[in-house]
Amino acid sequence: MKASELRELGADELAAKIREARKELADLKLKLASKSDVEKPARIRGLRREIARMLTIVGEKQKKEAK
Repeated sequence: MKASELRELGADELAAKIREARKELADLKLKLASKSDVEKPARIRGLRREIARMLTIVGEKQKKEAK
């Protein structure tokens, strides 16, 4: 999801997306650690970046509200 699309979401929706992404990342890491076949190992990297992007936007929104 693009950053511009994420900025349009509300705080609750953004928090829900972060939870979902973290759960998916944990599941993928578990599969990788248990030597199970991970279909798209690059998805782990993408999820980490997506979570970081969402957390950055949350921080931006909090700074905006503090002003």
